Amino acid sequence: MTDLIGNLLLGLTVSLSPDNLLLCFGGALIGTLIGVLPGLGPTATVAMLLPLTFHLPPVGALIMLAGIFYGSQYGGSATAILVNLPGESSSVVTCLDGHAMARQGRAGVALATAALASLFAGIVTTFLIAVAGPPLAGVALAFGPAEYVSLMLLGLIGAVTLAHGSVVKAIAMILLGLLLSMVGTDVNSGDTRFTFGLPQLYDGIDFVPLAMGLFGLAEIIASLEQTGGVGRTTAPIASLWPKREDVRQAWPATVRGTVMGALLGILPGGGATLGSFAAYSLEKKVSRHPERFGQGAIEGVAAPEAANNAASQACFIPMLSLGIPPNAIMALMIGAMTIHGITPGPQIMVKQPELFWGMIASMLIGNVILVILNLPMIGLWVRLLRVPYGYLFPAILVFCCIGTYTLNNSAFNVLLMALFGVLGYVLRKLDCEPAPLMLGFVLGPLLEENLGRALLLSGGDPTVFATRPISGSLLAVAALLLLVMVMPAIRRRRDEAFKDE
Repeated sequence: MTDLIGNLLLGLTVSLSPDNLLLCFGGALIGTLIGVLPGLGPTATVAMLLPLTFHLPPVGALIMLAGIFYGSQYGGSATAILVNLPGESSSVVTCLDGHAMARQGRAGVALATAALASLFAGIVTTFLIAVAGPPLAGVALAFGPAEYVSLMLLGLIGAVTLAHGSVVKAIAMILLGLLLSMVGTDVNSGDTRFTFGLPQLYDGIDFVPLAMGLFGLAEIIASLEQTGGVGRTTAPIASLWPKREDVRQAWPATVRGTVMGALLGILPGGGATLGSFAAYSLEKKVSRHPERFGQGAIEGVAAPEAANNAASQACFIPMLSLGIPPNAIMALMIGAMTIHGITPGPQIMVKQPELFWGMIASMLIGNVILVILNLPMIGLWVRLLRVPYGYLFPAILVFCCIGTYTLNNSAFNVLLMALFGVLGYVLRKLDCEPAPLMLGFVLGPLLEENLGRALLLSGGDPTVFATRPISGSLLAVAALLLLVMVMPAIRRRRDEAFKDE
């Protein structure tokens, strides 16, 4: 305990130096401002701003990159709440209740809840990294390809709870998302799949045009149709801050989301995405009134935002402790460390303790700075909703097109976004939720890769998924969850059949 306190004090000394504090503040500010732009999620923002850190000291460079990471994530949540545009896959769930709250005149409450839930999750996860980083990194090493397949299947089945109404439609959306994720070149054989001979699809479909179309454009089309071209008006802004009842409902969800995100965040792949979806599903399951979700339930904002932030910070555990990047952003961080002559791995805590503990302490300071920056700006963000819709929706369309085009300077992506916008509108008409589709799309490549790897290692034996203890347990939970969801539907149909007789 004495060593831990001493290490944290060392980290605070490093991160609170004037230069590093200024870099942390600058990173959080720049990340927030760029993250608000539709189409630019944390990965794109960090990649664009990485060259800014090349001429900085190693510790300061990593602290600034971490600040950019936090800031762009919050910016993505702001667009998800205000205009139904998720900046990244883990912000998809925030759209469901966050944008519904904005339409009810509670955008300020949603934004404040997202910021405060993220702050709580960030503080808790920072101490978790400090206390249990190396042991928890060992947990990630216990997961092989079979365990990842079972975990992702559990996540996909859990995503059924995100949808309202038909379980069959939700499963169909997951399968459609998996199908879309397979477009492109097979990494094993090199053959192209579902590309229709179009070279632009050889690298697959990007997340940005799909998310922009399904959520942003579909929302605009539906709004214009329902209001005769005038656009849906939001309710008058009632409050910018959560009330006592809001806090009472949100804090248990924040705690559960933090735990869920921290546990899933250390696993490679879609830790933050799985964490936010799983936290939302859990809240919907434990709620006494699950029908409120999707209609502006504050728990539907607090839980996924806490899980998202907790998972995003927990992914630093395998990166710092083992030198293993669990996602694209951590790969960029390792690239920055390599440029500065730092070799990530177990030895970093011994050979460069000021770097390791300075990074951990900067996470705590960065989250506080982010809240101090953004809470006063809530009123500014909310004013966006007061702009007449006739001016707002063309501006949203322009930003969507710019964000999608600049992804890789391709007009084809803009066309794809338009096609997915029509698809999203059709799905709304059919009463199909797009959120399960997005989770299937994000996890599809990881699921396929680990499925092939597990079968290769087992010599083609499919029983490996059931015989390995962790994998078998996850599959059993997935089967039980599916049974729990399907049984009420079967019972309801039987009751209706007997009534007809």
